[in-house]
Amino acid sequence: MSDLWRVLVTGSRTWDDEERVAGALLEARDDALRDGAGGIVVVHGARPEGPDAQAAGWCAANDVPVEAHTADRETFGHDAEHVRDQRMVSAGADLCLVFVGPCASVRCRRPKPHNSHDANACAALAAEAGIPVRRWTA
Repeated sequence: MSDLWRVLVTGSRTWDDEERVAGALLEARDDALRDGAGGIVVVHGARPEGPDAQAAGWCAANDVPVEAHTADRETFGHDAEHVRDQRMVSAGADLCLVFVGPCASVRCRRPKPHNSHDANACAALAAEAGIPVRRWTA
């Protein structure tokens, strides 16, 4: 068996469908094994809610390694999450799983409902980097 697939998980902090996250991770692990990889390592943004937290919980329950990237708000302020996302994408991945819920930003002036901005931004970075993207929408 060769290296582990790097599976980047990103999404809206409002995402609450743990079963979809678990199903997507199982499918990614099965795909990696069929491809001859030894399994997966899950890369996520270390948020305490949403798909990051749900993926971390699934990984803990299924003995899957995790690579968590925190947003450095002290250094990057308002841009911290975007910088973190760029770093995760730049580190490389074999697959990006995106879980997009509705925008919940109180600062957003666009008429609601519409999709979360940050999850779409990270998915766009992954796609631009040539990483295959699988997307789920609430």
